[in-house]
Amino acid sequence: MTNKKVVLITGASSGIGRATAELLSNRGYRVFGTSRNLEYVAPIPGVEMLPLNVRDIASVEACVARVLDASDRIDVLINNAGYGLVGAVEETSPDEAQFVFDTNLFGVLRMVRAILPVMRRQGSGRIINTSSILGFLPGPFFGLYASSKHALEALSESLDHEVRGFGIRVVLIEPDITNTQFGANWSQVKQPINDYAHDVKRAASTIARKIKKAAGPETVAAEILRAIEGPYQMRRPVGFHARLLSRLRRFMPAGPVDRSIRQSFGLI
Repeated sequence: MTNKKVVLITGASSGIGRATAELLSNRGYRVFGTSRNLEYVAPIPGVEMLPLNVRDIASVEACVARVLDASDRIDVLINNAGYGLVGAVEETSPDEAQFVFDTNLFGVLRMVRAILPVMRRQGSGRIINTSSILGFLPGPFFGLYASSKHALEALSESLDHEVRGFGIRVVLIEPDITNTQFGANWSQVKQPINDYAHDVKRAASTIARKIKKAAGPETVAAEILRAIEGPYQMRRPVGFHARLLSRLRRFMPAGPVDRSIRQSFGLI
């Protein structure tokens, strides 16, 4: 047993999750990372990796039990596992939509339900949910992903009201486009409609170019560290552009915001 704070991170095999695991381990936290397929994950110094599929309740419960067996507490849960899907809303089947939500929303719900009894007993804890700028500003051809993140933001706000009396707070991390493999390798809808093909290609190409020029996951990891160690703040947009968009969404007239979104996705 040690006095180190214990952190559990879902989706820690690469990208934001891996960068966060590395940073927190270097800062002296005891970090448990997770991945669906550990055999393909390069070791992270100081980080204990565990198998986890957030879509499987048995896997969730087994993972949390292993962390508690090893550490007897969980101070921070970082819900980072995610699934991206590109395609028009009309092109997206209910099964594809369900898969997105099963990871991005219900996966978080499974983790929260498994963790909260522990945090309530402790009388403390922080739950950090990785959202996106699309969680407050949806864009074309990412509709189901954006919908799942909108739902995650609503869940997080409601949850924070419910658990703060137990010494637990909930945080939303809202990254801008980030240079990671997750951003570069989103799944495509299985039944594309030709009428949308031109605009989908333009939007995907525009976003791909932005990903190559974007900041790396270390910027998001640094914001997660501030969310743990700094003054409480529910919404944490990451980067100047994300902070600007967050303000514009609230204060600018709808027309200019609409044009800006279409321009950002290469549609005008």
